[in-house]
Amino acid sequence: MNKIKNEGAGRSLSGTLQFVNNWGTILAIALLIIVFAIMMPQTFLTGSNIVNILRSISIVTVIAIGLTVSLSVNGFDLSVGSSATLSSSLVVSLFVWYSMPTVPSILIAIAITLVVAAVNAFLIVKVKIPDLFATLATMFIFEGVAMTYTGGGSVSEGMPRLDGTPTNGQIPPLFDKLGETPWIILIMILAVLFVHIFLKHTKHGRYMYVIGGNREAAHLSGIPVNRYRTMAYVISTIFAAIGGILLASKIGSAQINAGAGFLMPAVAAAFIGSSFAGLGKPNAIGTFFGAVLVGVMENGLVMMSVPYYSLNIVKGLVLALALASTYYNRKGL
Repeated sequence: MNKIKNEGAGRSLSGTLQFVNNWGTILAIALLIIVFAIMMPQTFLTGSNIVNILRSISIVTVIAIGLTVSLSVNGFDLSVGSSATLSSSLVVSLFVWYSMPTVPSILIAIAITLVVAAVNAFLIVKVKIPDLFATLATMFIFEGVAMTYTGGGSVSEGMPRLDGTPTNGQIPPLFDKLGETPWIILIMILAVLFVHIFLKHTKHGRYMYVIGGNREAAHLSGIPVNRYRTMAYVISTIFAAIGGILLASKIGSAQINAGAGFLMPAVAAAFIGSSFAGLGKPNAIGTFFGAVLVGVMENGLVMMSVPYYSLNIVKGLVLALALASTYYNRKGL
């Protein structure tokens, strides 16, 4: 009898732990909201602050969504921050230096930034350098390219070109709108929905998960592995470029290494989202809630006047917990 009771208690504890692991992201968000709401009842749960949180996570989420696609094939795109920096520098320079209109400038900036994806795919698929090392190299390369292009400085209205030529170009009002509420939030939601549908409800997305699960088995079953791995890095770079364009729109200029600061939060969001709902694999909805978790935590800590230079400690701890949860479960399998 005691043995049956112990087995029942063991199953109950195991089920509880599994539930906490599956829904830990949602539980953590709810816990943080309750704690911050109790500590700041007049300010935290206001409509304006909720909109502020969604706006603050928009760029991180868009970049993390691209990173999620690269993770789906068991890759890892460390160059997303540099891609964002490059696209923001390009789009603002096209406005200010060459007085180009909005749509062509955005399309040209994304197209040129896709060079990053081409180099990544070449190094990873053809040269067979591991994803982490290849994208680490391109991260430094394209950081340097962006800084060389802008002369190592920022680009904003009224600044001359590198050769000293005066400029009269202006950032179009339509472009400014992209970084404002509600457009930046709507773009984030569309990005999440697009990748969610792509990965979960299309043949191509399912192929990427198969490749991420077992590349050799995917190859033997006839899936063009290299083509889909290349596609994953192209999609990752496109979303990173869009993130950089949103960043340029939000701040109204192109700053040195502006995209680098989004790499770690994007990585955290993507890995936190991997354990969402017990899926155990990269997914767009999980990445969104991972970004929400980081955004709520950062917003609450800032409102509590925690020094900005201490925030990375907390974000790093959250990332460590997410990685521990993800890899501990894989080990258990």
